[in-house]
Amino acid sequence: MKNVLKSFFESFLRSRHMRHHFERWQTLLSAKPSSLGSAAMPPEIAKALAAASHTDAGEVLVRMNSSSQGLTEAHALALRKRLGSNEVRHEQPLPWWNHLWQCYRNPFNLLLTVLALVSYITEDTKATVVIGSMVLLSTVLRFLQESRSNKAADRLKAMVSNTSTVLRPAPGEKAGRAGDDGFDLAHTGTLRMEVPMRDLVPGDVIALSAGDMIPADARLLSAKDLFISQSALTGESMPVEKFAATAADHQAGVLERDNLLFMGTNVISGTATAVIVHTGERTFFGALAQRVSATDRGTTAFQAGINRVSWLLIRFMLVMAPLVLVINGVTKGDWWEAALFALSIAVGLTPEMLPMIVTATLAKGAVVMSRRKVIVKRLEAIHNFGAMDVLCTDKTGTLTQDRIVLERHTNAWGEDSDHVLQQAYLNSFHQTGLKNLLDKAVLSHAEVQLDTQLQTGWRKVDEVPFDFSRRRMSVVVAHGEDEHLLICKGALEEILSVCTSVERGAEVLALDADVMARIHRVASELNAQGLRVVAVASRTLHADARKPAYSVADEAGLTLLGYVAFLDPPKESTAPALQALAAHGVAVKVLTGDNELVTRKVCGDVGIDAGRMVLGHEVERMSEAELRQVVEMRQVFAKLTPAHKERIVQALHANGHVVGFMGDGINDAPALRAADIGISVDGAVDVAKESADIILLEKSLMVLEQGVVEGRRTFANMLKYIKITASSNFGNVFSVLVASAFLPFLPMLPLHLLVQNLLYDVSQIAIPFDNVDEEFLKTPQRWNPADLGRFMVFFGPLSSVFDILTYTVMWFVFAANSVEHQTLFQSGWFIEGLLSQTLIVHLIRTRKIPFLQSRAAWPLLAMGAAIAAVGIWLPMGPLAHYFKLQALPLAYFPWLVLMLVGYATLTQAVKGWYARKYGWQ
Repeated sequence: MKNVLKSFFESFLRSRHMRHHFERWQTLLSAKPSSLGSAAMPPEIAKALAAASHTDAGEVLVRMNSSSQGLTEAHALALRKRLGSNEVRHEQPLPWWNHLWQCYRNPFNLLLTVLALVSYITEDTKATVVIGSMVLLSTVLRFLQESRSNKAADRLKAMVSNTSTVLRPAPGEKAGRAGDDGFDLAHTGTLRMEVPMRDLVPGDVIALSAGDMIPADARLLSAKDLFISQSALTGESMPVEKFAATAADHQAGVLERDNLLFMGTNVISGTATAVIVHTGERTFFGALAQRVSATDRGTTAFQAGINRVSWLLIRFMLVMAPLVLVINGVTKGDWWEAALFALSIAVGLTPEMLPMIVTATLAKGAVVMSRRKVIVKRLEAIHNFGAMDVLCTDKTGTLTQDRIVLERHTNAWGEDSDHVLQQAYLNSFHQTGLKNLLDKAVLSHAEVQLDTQLQTGWRKVDEVPFDFSRRRMSVVVAHGEDEHLLICKGALEEILSVCTSVERGAEVLALDADVMARIHRVASELNAQGLRVVAVASRTLHADARKPAYSVADEAGLTLLGYVAFLDPPKESTAPALQALAAHGVAVKVLTGDNELVTRKVCGDVGIDAGRMVLGHEVERMSEAELRQVVEMRQVFAKLTPAHKERIVQALHANGHVVGFMGDGINDAPALRAADIGISVDGAVDVAKESADIILLEKSLMVLEQGVVEGRRTFANMLKYIKITASSNFGNVFSVLVASAFLPFLPMLPLHLLVQNLLYDVSQIAIPFDNVDEEFLKTPQRWNPADLGRFMVFFGPLSSVFDILTYTVMWFVFAANSVEHQTLFQSGWFIEGLLSQTLIVHLIRTRKIPFLQSRAAWPLLAMGAAIAAVGIWLPMGPLAHYFKLQALPLAYFPWLVLMLVGYATLTQAVKGWYARKYGWQ
């Protein structure tokens, strides 16, 4: 088994560790496994696990007050009330005071705090109050928005919860006694129930199969070819095989015990039953979580983009503020006043509302997407959703209806055969591993359901679970005492590789070249009809060949019986959804493990030109460079293993694409982790849901297309704030430099700059609720700091042109040309500067003509109008003297209107030229 599964295991483990439960304490887990041992947990927990390991399984059940049929519901409920939920401390939210501190401690707020302290020391009370208000506004708004978003996220996550299969005694049954192996698999008084992982308690007996997460620390009761990935805990490069036998080595470390399972690991292959020993914070995982305090995640693409933009603005500030200081100090001679003014300029260049705007925009996007049945597990994933330009998806359940029905059951010659159907039914009924849709279709077939003899006349002896390398699974059943029957079901090529003969009626023929050609021709004809063909083979094991346990080696010398063929019709919504994704710049590539004939038929039905398909064995032979070329040219890939899917996703990513992968099985986990954005569905296996960033409550490409659009809308509003703030602030600083060089007084007092910046920031609060032009939603969007820098250079100085015109009007028309009349000058520029900043919001938020072709949402319009009114009222109202402003003559306002109209006209003209030359993101 180890050799057969090796390629899949290596592929699975080359991918990133599970991102959501483990990333916060990955630093500790990077230590060598030997350093983690039992010393990493409280001694009493380690002692209890060690005791369970070297105690007979039946005795463990007795000590846990449990039984081979598990706990009763009443017993489990009583334990849950006493011990609490199966959750660990790191999953709890931060205390409010810690959260408030996290909202405050960003570079922008720290810079403002320093300026506030300087103002306080110099007894500039007004500046202290204004700057303090800015810090308070930024921090409190971010705190409130994040609190709301966290609550919304919790509600959304509650819609997607992982479950475990728990055994319960049937009503009226007495708890059974454990057998010699610790568990009576054939006990008829046992029910299987799906229970949320958080509701598990010590003593619960759980059933495990491929794809399951281990929900708590547990002692194995039975295991069949069970391989567990413990890399999330120990960093081991390969999965470990687990056994139910009592441990003989009492000196081995807890993690090295072969019969113990640990919370947070996952099942790669095989089946098992286990009794839970510890839950929540008393698990190995929980003990580690208590020792590690909120370790930061690695930097995501979204965070990296935010960081690059922030540092671009900070570097610009570090250049411009000293330049303002030197110019004003030299020209005015008052270096202290020049220093305060330079610090005010630094504040003006600081996008202190950026954290709040980002949080509010992402939270709003997540809530809107949830209404469209798209659950966002990580808010930052919304950016990648909007930036995605390639979507890789499986065929089954995405392009098709995920409603598989058993259409045909034939022998190898294409003739209907009830015998093949009966053998397939026995295989599906008795397997305890991962039952897929094909198994469910076989079990629900009406012709078989009537024959209860198939269920009661056969007993299960053993099974060899399915895995994605050999692509088949076997069960061994017995009808009498003398013979065992091994029934194998799986992909045709893999079944033929272990067959030596074929059955036709009462005859058994050797698999010669002519017979093989006939077999392949029949299968191809079924595939061409859009049917998925699964081969069925068997082997009778007489008394001399019987074994107590069977393995992959026993899958040899089989006789091919025939096929069961399934139909999974395409969804009616698939073709329109593919067209919609294409219209939004998202290329869809089909990555499937199915064969090329079925894949071509389904793709043709939904409007995908399969063209020259690439098969798994071809991917296997390609170098990385060759694969990177092929993934650009081809759209459909068939007969893939999990390793192939992962390589294709990585190749697309290496080519510069933002890649999404949509999958729901354990075989999809490597590709889900390799993708920029992993997308799964609520009905997926646990490990797939854990690997995904986005969970779809409805498995539909149309829902996905709506999510992509909302992701782009969310990103667009974040980008608006950054572009508007950066270009507006750059223009103001450029204007200050010009004025400082020629005026005998400061063009605006530090207090004026601070108040203007505060009012402008308040007006931006409504940006997350703004409308977005449809043109922006049609193409993928990404962070581009280089484009932001160019945008600042082009659009910032435009406002400076009209600032300088304002200087000229105030100097020559209104005679504000001396130190005695500087307040008049400063009041005129205060109003013009604030109104031009308010206007630029509407000019830059769209490529179109604002107010006419593209109108902002009413919250942004109302906020802008309110701030403009306040800006005019301050110099003209009773508080003018307090802010060192003065009323302006009415003749000033026609000049103001002319300058604002001119500014809008020039900006619109430059906007058109810029969009033609550089594009408009």
